[in-house]
Amino acid sequence: MARVALVTGGQRGIGAAISEKLKEQGRTVVASFAGNEAAAQAFTERTGIPCKRFDVSDFEQCQAAVASIREEIGPIEILVNNAGITRDNTMKRMDRKAWDEVIDTNLGSCFNLCKLLWDDMSARKFGRIVNIGSINGQAGQYGQVNYAAAKSGIHGFTKALAQEGARFNITVNAIAPGYVDTEMVRAVPEDVLQKIIGRIPVGRLGRAEDIARGVAFLTADDADFITGSTMSINGGQHMY
Repeated sequence: MARVALVTGGQRGIGAAISEKLKEQGRTVVASFAGNEAAAQAFTERTGIPCKRFDVSDFEQCQAAVASIREEIGPIEILVNNAGITRDNTMKRMDRKAWDEVIDTNLGSCFNLCKLLWDDMSARKFGRIVNIGSINGQAGQYGQVNYAAAKSGIHGFTKALAQEGARFNITVNAIAPGYVDTEMVRAVPEDVLQKIIGRIPVGRLGRAEDIARGVAFLTADDADFITGSTMSINGGQHMY
């Protein structure tokens, strides 16, 4: 039987590419989404991948969604924590709400879903978890103290949880994408975008498929000797 994979924020942008790549790899994929019913329906019609609506920052909603997927499809053995939001502003202008929303959605969701799946994965002696971090969690970014903190937190979360999962054959890794050609990046003013591209040694933005290939590699059944790692996919923009 095909392993069940849950990809949060899995019906648009990088998440959509990840969902489609995992399906191509023979996984049974479920994509979560936050609110755009029409976009989710269109994605399902195009790919055949079902979408489930729930707020990844809300533990009880996550709990209900995981129970529903387990009952309708099967136990989740592959988890990709991809869902994320931005609420950019400088510290002078950022309010507590913008801080909490980003931390709860980007980092809190990793706890919620890993916590809810941990006992099942441990009992089955198999789990593949990939948390999507960011180059800005590694290098920082002006006007993104909330986002950078959440993404940096993901990298530490990954390393700590990997140590707990190793004896259960649960691998926990992260991917830190650079600037990828998604709706969020396309919204950047053209002059700013060209400056960003100018700082990328390979001379282009990333593609969602670049990140999806990394996820497929890290979630393979035989990728059991890779854990606690952060894979940087950024065109050489940040090397360390």
